[in-house]
Amino acid sequence: MLSRAALRGAPRQTASGLVARRGFQTTRAQLSSPYHYPEGPYSNIPFNPKTKYFAFRFWGFMAVGFGAPFGIAAWQTYRPRS
Repeated sequence: MLSRAALRGAPRQTASGLVARRGFQTTRAQLSSPYHYPEGPYSNIPFNPKTKYFAFRFWGFMAVGFGAPFGIAAWQTYRPRS
């Protein structure tokens, strides 16, 4: 938003801006890129979401993560003061 306002006074298309924009849009994906995974999808994560027990493990992990602060707060509230 701010860049558009700053560029209003500038010439519409400069030679370097046009070349850079066109070169960026036509660049092909390189096989040596860190964002290309030749093994396919799900190969870059440390777990397998296609197993039979994935949903149970996922929701168990989320429940523990969500419930831990509440459990800690209850434990702090009801423990004897020392």
